[in-house]
Amino acid sequence: MKEKGSGYRDIGSELETVGGGGIRAFLLNRRTFSSFKNRVYLLYYGAMLGQMAAMNMQMVARSLLVYRLTGSAAILGGISLAHALPMLLLSLFGGVIADRVQKKYVMLIGQGFSAVIALGVGLALTFGYLSTEVAGSWWILVVASLFQGTIMGLMMPSRQAILPEIVGEEQLMNAVSLNTLGTNTLRLVAPALAGFLIDAFDFKAVYFTMAGMYIIAVAFILFLPLTSTMSVRGRGALADIKEGLKYIRHETTIILILLFNLFAVVLSMPYMMLMPIFTEDILKVGGTGMGVLMSVSGAGAMVGSIILASLPNKKRGLLLLSSCIIMGLALAGFSFSTSLALSLGIIVFVGLGQTGRMTLGNTLLQYYVEDEYRGRVMSIYMMEFGLVSFGAFAAGVMSESLGVQWVVGGFAITLTFLTILTLLFVPRIRKLD
Repeated sequence: MKEKGSGYRDIGSELETVGGGGIRAFLLNRRTFSSFKNRVYLLYYGAMLGQMAAMNMQMVARSLLVYRLTGSAAILGGISLAHALPMLLLSLFGGVIADRVQKKYVMLIGQGFSAVIALGVGLALTFGYLSTEVAGSWWILVVASLFQGTIMGLMMPSRQAILPEIVGEEQLMNAVSLNTLGTNTLRLVAPALAGFLIDAFDFKAVYFTMAGMYIIAVAFILFLPLTSTMSVRGRGALADIKEGLKYIRHETTIILILLFNLFAVVLSMPYMMLMPIFTEDILKVGGTGMGVLMSVSGAGAMVGSIILASLPNKKRGLLLLSSCIIMGLALAGFSFSTSLALSLGIIVFVGLGQTGRMTLGNTLLQYYVEDEYRGRVMSIYMMEFGLVSFGAFAAGVMSESLGVQWVVGGFAITLTFLTILTLLFVPRIRKLD
């Protein structure tokens, strides 16, 4: 395990370290937004906002479109599975790419192809190739999901691993928290916008807007400086993957963080893929209602992001576990709610817990990994998000017979129970700073 305090090259402006405790840590003080003093981070942030705006709009549009085309929870889960398979198969290679190739170039190519995919789906909707009048036309979304999963698997390790090269290690939690804040701000706006566009102009308007967001991301990435050297090695990618797995196997802290995040992601995230069933069949609120629910969840997540960005680098393991308990309890309550008002109140805490898990899991992993293995370790982390779709597929199939409320609620209760066990019996995670 590397010693904490080893430096990273800060390619932006020198950041001022600001103290402050007590209530000030929770207010909008200089610590909260300190990463924005870094000019390069601002460019990275702009690219991230473009990508995440498109992804949050797709979260509403794709799942709702599939459900309206098929009416099947199993197919809804299957679309998520199509997105997950290439992520799982290719993420390790994406990690090798991140450790060997300029990350800027990887991000640039990935965002460009994402724009092409979104544009393609928009055109298929416009010309009637993808519609309820064409039987089985949902296969187009399966193909699009496969391509998008391929891009995510190869690109996302680079997007994650570039961050410490931009802001430095001690500023990492603040930068990740601000990333999550931006993502969750978009969760507040983008799903509601997607729902409005669907009800007002149909699904094609969402996909054309998504293509525009990806193009904006490309524009920001073009201005990013090169952040790392390209490594030309004689050995192949498989040898690099084997070396990375060997490193992880000997680092207990990293293994524990990865395993805990795996369980938390698989048990908590399927509700997002199955949200159309809640909004169409249980709450009966339509596309706009689904967008509002996702946006309210984003509001809770924004609060969590601001709090985390303001905190010092202390007791982050305990905060991670606490976030998962909050998320599990809130998600269980949401699952069994049949009232829109109650669901809106509860889903705020789902977002709050979710942002804590995402931010702290990512930060702890990057904080404790050796620099030369960062891309490959983050590729394992990104593979866990591919496993979300396997969880969503299993939840979708189970929902056909057990009902979506019992399945998602059961997952949430299991998450809460496992997190409490981790809190009590795995002190290595609980004591992480």
